Amino acid sequence: MTVSGVIGIERKLERNLVVQTIRATVRICGAGWLARNGHPANRKRVQRLLRVMGLEAIHPKPKLSAGRGHPVYPYLLRGVPIDRVGQVWSADITYLPLPGGFMYLAATIDWYSRYVVAWRLSNTLDGAFCRDMLDEALAAGTPEVFNTDQGVQFTAGAWVERVEAAGARVSMDGRGRCLDNVFVERLWRTVKYEDVFLRGYETVTELERGLKAYFTFYNEARLHQSLGYKTPAEVYRAGRSKEPAKE
Repeated sequence: MTVSGVIGIERKLERNLVVQTIRATVRICGAGWLARNGHPANRKRVQRLLRVMGLEAIHPKPKLSAGRGHPVYPYLLRGVPIDRVGQVWSADITYLPLPGGFMYLAATIDWYSRYVVAWRLSNTLDGAFCRDMLDEALAAGTPEVFNTDQGVQFTAGAWVERVEAAGARVSMDGRGRCLDNVFVERLWRTVKYEDVFLRGYETVTELERGLKAYFTFYNEARLHQSLGYKTPAEVYRAGRSKEPAKE
């Protein structure tokens, strides 16, 4: 091979390295990074270059889990004071990281007491594990209103029919309004930062065992300032004891 050929290969490799570096950096930092490195470019030029390279920003897409073709129910809780156990329950799903992938955690929480009524863990997002959790929750009681987001698991007929058959009214968060379900969002943050991220579970078995222990601690021993430094279980059981007996 000639000297010029070697130089050509080196330049090609160098260009490839530069392109890969630019791809990774521009996707994250955009026009600001180019300007600081001597390549001023406006936002439109960066957008065009990103399209040419087949890149796009990494961010959550709207309504990823929306149930297409399923009925969406109105949000019933805007401006409603939450003042008793069993008035509102919420269910939601979050993901938990493991070295080999993710597991999905679903839970039902009583808004007033913050009590976790039921939970389930699954390695898929099919609706079966959510329905199993729902059956366990409804075996313990029935709320006046059952609130969820508009995910396909919660807009499916199998879920809605179970909730309505139990005598609860169905409520669903508005589009893009994560604060409509703020109590369960706070629960996810608590579970992740007080247990999952600290423990660093390696296997599904470890994760499930750890969550079982944590939810027992959360319900029975963790004091909440908003509950007058009582546990969710204390407030939940006290509220349930005041409910009229069902015939």
